[in-house]
Amino acid sequence: MVRRYWLAGIAAVLSVCAAAAAEERLDHGLVALKTADGKVYLGWRLRADDPKDVAFNVYRQSSSDQTATRLTARPVGDCTNYVDGDPPVDAKYFIRSVTAGTEGEASPPVAVTDTSGVASCVRIKLRGDYGFQKCALADLDGDGRLDFIIKQPDFNTDPYQHPGYWKKSEDTYKIEAYNHDGRFMWRHDMGWSIEEGVWYSPYLAYDLDGDGRAEVYAKAGEGDPRDEKGLVTSGPEWLVKIDGLTGKVTRRLPWPDRSGYASYNYWSRNMLAVAYLDGREPALVVQRGTYDVIKVEAYDSELRLIWRWDSRSEKARYNGSGSHGTRVADVDGDGRDELVLGSSVLDDNGRGLWVNPMSHPRSSHPDVCSVGDIDPDRPGLEIFYGYEVDQPRNGVCLVDAATGRILWGFDGPTYHVHGFGMVADITAAHPGQECYAGEKEHGQYFLYTAKGDRIGSEKIDSLSPRAIWWDGDAQKELILSGRIQQYRGQVYEPVEGSPVAIADCLGDWREEVVTSVPGELRIYTTTIPANTRRTCLMQDRQYRLGVAAVSMGYFYWPQLSLAGAPRFSEARKAH
Repeated sequence: MVRRYWLAGIAAVLSVCAAAAAEERLDHGLVALKTADGKVYLGWRLRADDPKDVAFNVYRQSSSDQTATRLTARPVGDCTNYVDGDPPVDAKYFIRSVTAGTEGEASPPVAVTDTSGVASCVRIKLRGDYGFQKCALADLDGDGRLDFIIKQPDFNTDPYQHPGYWKKSEDTYKIEAYNHDGRFMWRHDMGWSIEEGVWYSPYLAYDLDGDGRAEVYAKAGEGDPRDEKGLVTSGPEWLVKIDGLTGKVTRRLPWPDRSGYASYNYWSRNMLAVAYLDGREPALVVQRGTYDVIKVEAYDSELRLIWRWDSRSEKARYNGSGSHGTRVADVDGDGRDELVLGSSVLDDNGRGLWVNPMSHPRSSHPDVCSVGDIDPDRPGLEIFYGYEVDQPRNGVCLVDAATGRILWGFDGPTYHVHGFGMVADITAAHPGQECYAGEKEHGQYFLYTAKGDRIGSEKIDSLSPRAIWWDGDAQKELILSGRIQQYRGQVYEPVEGSPVAIADCLGDWREEVVTSVPGELRIYTTTIPANTRRTCLMQDRQYRLGVAAVSMGYFYWPQLSLAGAPRFSEARKAH
């Protein structure tokens, strides 16, 4: 595990830079949940700006005891959770940080969430009995707590003109905002100019302008330009900025145009991302195209154009090298973010860094595309790919993120590897993260170690199993057949609904899963006490930008940066 700890000084500097660049001002995110045995589990965030030696006292108050009672005999310093074994019915809780023996201010008190028979989750009622397709997480009102911005209804059509893919839109998409405790904030109707499919309707939420409140950015059109079949093939197209507090459109700019594309299927694929192209300030990235021409525009916090890129401008063939989501990572270690379009990467200056063309003119498009610190024993980041078009070899492979050089791959033919696969450390038997991908049509499934050893050929529930930090150790758990469980191990929680986001948005550093249930948004969060503590994952830049992008494109779960990669200390007894 030589590189996992690399040079401690450099890692520390990078970690500080990553946190400083992610200016989101989060509170300690205290959450209190009633457990099945009648106890109350409390979890809270360790923030990047907390002193290294900070610990926390936990307090409880109730109507029968107006004076707050300190529950901790001594401050909790080795984890960020606590279990109250004898809570009164109307208990409320708050925490105080303790540094050098001095207590800080009290956090806002929180009431106990009674899940009413549903496994450990927070439930938010929607404005109707509908589901939602996507969910963004951001602080819209500047109170330090993350809010939820959904896109409903849960209906999808694909631009591919083939039976079973494209369908006429049944309604218009609505973007709806709910604050952290479930209060409805606003609704934005995307209108008939945006068809009801993920590739027509990208949106994301992020505080780009630095005022402490996130904005929402989305694709927009005008009126009802649908033709007699229901396709939108004409009409103006815009990038719009929506005020996160009111839902009002405050700015609009032209979206990259439809010219130069071979067909409707190719021009109808649109994406958004946020990247720190200069290493200091966030920029908005607008993309059109996946399978054919790719156009990318980058805007600063004032929505002034930084640069514009067209795949046709490169000497090598970048056309068709896009994936189904724009990944953001500092692949070359210079402190500035690059854009992983798919099997190609754009440098922070808007020029092609590298491309991996495969054997077929359209075969450089990967469905599976995940960038992170997959192999901890080698320098830099890696990207795991699964290619959609049939390949004679290396259709499933791992490459060096800085150069695109193939490190290992499947030495045999593959046929339409699709879904978004999985990259996560799910077993302690092998160092680094395991990589999974599969083919539905031919029944080939691939589970590799970070070193390229194939350790499985069975289907893991689906083409795209979700992985989540849940029980407190270094390995992630999986959401399989509606339950959170260890890989080939212990089963934990049932999870109802369609998972649409995974992020560290409540409580301690473990992750939550946001699901769509008709009429309800659910945030499943662990109530298992942990014996380690880590800084809130949302304060790692690459992870935060991955969460920002989860509301558009494929569900590519967020990966930590090189500096933020897990460093779990030995188990310590929690208070």
